[in-house]
Amino acid sequence: MHVVYERGCGLDVHAKTVVACLLTPGKKEIRTFATMTTDLLHLLDWLTGEGCTHVAMESTGVYWKPVFNVLAGGCEVMLVNARHIKAVPGRKTDVRDCEWLADLLRHGLVKASFIPPLEIREVRELTRYRQTLVKEHTAVANRIQKLVESANIKLGQVASDVWGVSGRMMLGALAAGESDPEKRAELAQGRLKSKKGELRQALAGRLTEAQRWVLRELLARWEELEEALSRVETRLRAEVQACADPFVPEAVELLDGIPGVGEHVAHIIVAEIGVEMDCFPSDGHLASWAGMCPGNNESGGKRKRGPTTKGSPYLRTALIEAAWAASHGKGTYWAAKYKRLVKRLGKKRALVALGHNSLRIAYYLLKRRVRYTDLGSDYFDRQQVQRQRQRLVQRLEALGVKVTIEEVAEAA
Repeated sequence: MHVVYERGCGLDVHAKTVVACLLTPGKKEIRTFATMTTDLLHLLDWLTGEGCTHVAMESTGVYWKPVFNVLAGGCEVMLVNARHIKAVPGRKTDVRDCEWLADLLRHGLVKASFIPPLEIREVRELTRYRQTLVKEHTAVANRIQKLVESANIKLGQVASDVWGVSGRMMLGALAAGESDPEKRAELAQGRLKSKKGELRQALAGRLTEAQRWVLRELLARWEELEEALSRVETRLRAEVQACADPFVPEAVELLDGIPGVGEHVAHIIVAEIGVEMDCFPSDGHLASWAGMCPGNNESGGKRKRGPTTKGSPYLRTALIEAAWAASHGKGTYWAAKYKRLVKRLGKKRALVALGHNSLRIAYYLLKRRVRYTDLGSDYFDRQQVQRQRQRLVQRLEALGVKVTIEEVAEAA
């Protein structure tokens, strides 16, 4: 086969060691390095000294990241999807893995995975940490509600928002040892004051001393997570504004204009896909990379079920959340599209389809650097005027009405 890269290296990366196979004209050399920073620098010196131009390695967990960070300045590093480079079965060793990878690299048979630039990876660290905090925050809130429910305190059945001002004050009183339901109900604020009678009954449960202690611990943890979320939000906004790429703050603003995509989701989209769309040949390639489009499964002329592929779980979750918010809008293209899709696909698949559409629109907004313009809730009606007429006529005739259609002359 034709040799694409004369001097290339394949790396088999592990937690403690990196096995490297360097292929140069007429020579193959294999060495093993530890993964400490000094050892990785020795690896870099060896590769640059041998004139290595390209390095390929599998994307194994997080172990590839420090190797990539050290080697990226000295040669072109290609991160390869492990599923695309499976070697011959029954010949699995670290040495054979790096040899196989080096051979594939040398003949141009590997494709580099997308890795955003450093400034985008910095934003990604913050968005992923925030998402971890949100999950933990939600878990603690759910645990508190289960705890008070087990004590027959029905606050959630009366207050629409248990974590509003009134709900937090009542939970704090419960944790502090307040046993009188009358005094607990008097803590109601705003519109909840009109439900004091129901609150007295709902708060008349019995907490044991152990449950009260656990409630205090959970409330303290909930407050800690609230503060942590506030800090990471502040840091994230500052990181975006101070980003080395001046287009990043503008990109967040452009994405924020898509219905359902607020600042929170816009930060995640930028962190996961970056702002330069040239690395994706088309919007379809981006959707495929993100795992937001259906898979292909066709054989013998029959198309079988093709579920969505694996992609970034952080991006997928954010897009589904945005789709859910957009589907509940009024008088928008998204609400109209959701109503059309949900009849045929069901709620969950319809939301995935809306998320897919959101990502494709984000691609063009970032590529062309333009603002979002909604197509309107009557977009599909305008596209299919004749079919819409026939459907409405049939519905009227089914009600026993004779319909005569007369064209209205357009105004001059």
